[in-house]
Amino acid sequence: MRYIKDFKENENIIGHYFCKQKLSGKSKNGKTYLSIKLVDKTGTIDGKIWEINSYIQDFEEGDFIKIDGETNLYQNEMQLKISRLRLSLEGEYDPKEYMPSTDKDVKQMHAELLKYIASVKDHHIRRLLECIIIENTDISSRLLEHSAAKNMHHGFLGGLLEHTLSVVGICDFLSGRYNCVNRDILVSAAMLHDIGKIFELSPLPLNDYTEAGQLLGHIVICSELISKTADKIPDFPNELKMILQHCILSHHGEYEWGSPKLPQVIEAVILHLADNIDAKTQAFSEAINEADPSKIWLGYSKIFQRNIRKSDYK
Repeated sequence: MRYIKDFKENENIIGHYFCKQKLSGKSKNGKTYLSIKLVDKTGTIDGKIWEINSYIQDFEEGDFIKIDGETNLYQNEMQLKISRLRLSLEGEYDPKEYMPSTDKDVKQMHAELLKYIASVKDHHIRRLLECIIIENTDISSRLLEHSAAKNMHHGFLGGLLEHTLSVVGICDFLSGRYNCVNRDILVSAAMLHDIGKIFELSPLPLNDYTEAGQLLGHIVICSELISKTADKIPDFPNELKMILQHCILSHHGEYEWGSPKLPQVIEAVILHLADNIDAKTQAFSEAINEADPSKIWLGYSKIFQRNIRKSDYK
C-alpha cells in the first residue's frame, strides 16, 4: 500500500484508508462538498470531495474506504482531491496498517512502570497505584495499547504508556535534586496524570473524543478516580488525597491550557514542567520524522506557533 507519509505533490493515489472524520460543507457558490480526514499508521491527510455523484459511495466516520484521488499542496499542507470512493471489503486491508505504534518494547515499558510502583515507600500511595493501574481491569487491559493524545503527541499504540514512563523518569530524576520534594507524591502523580486518557479517547484507529472525554476530560476523570479509589483504602489521609488530586488538576499548568487549578505545591509544578517537556519534545521529534528528509526547515508548526528547523549543519 502507499503510506500517507510517502505521498508527493501531484500524484494519483488509489488505495484503502481509514476515515477518521467526515464533515459536510458549502462552497462559495452554494454547492455541497465533503471534507474527510484519512489515516494510516504513518500519518493523516485531509481529503476533499468536490463532486458528490455515483462515483462516491455512502460511507461514515470509522469506515475503511478505497479512494481514488490526486494530491496537491494547500497552505503548505498535503491534501487529496478525491474523485472516486467506495467502502473497503473485508480482506482488502490489514487493520494493523492503520494504527501507528510505539517503536519501544511495550512489555518492557510495563515492567518498568510496575517497578516504579513497587519503589513507592508510602503504603497508602502504593496501594492507590496498585488499585488503579494493576487491579482496575478497565485500565490495566487498555494501558498497554492506548494513545496519549488525539493529535499533539504520542498519538499511537502504546503512546500513553511511553509518555507516562517518560514523565515518571523525568520526575524521578528531579525529585532527587531538591530536598523539599516528596518523591512518592511526585512519581505517583506522574504515573496517574494522564490515566484518564483511557476514558477520554476511543481506541485506535479512531482515537477520537468519547462522550466522557467531551463532557469531562481526562483531568477531571482522573481526579474523580483518585478520590473514589482512595476512599476505599482504609485510613487513606484526606490531605494526601487532595494533594494528589491537585497535582492532576493543575498538571496542564495554565487555565488557558485546560487546568482547573494552577500548580500550588512543588510536586505539581515539577509534574507540569515534566509533562510539557516530554509532550513538546515528542511533538518536535514527530515533526522531524514526518518531514521530507532533504529539508532542513520543516515549516510552520501549529503546536509551537513558529517555523521550526532541524539542527543539522554542515
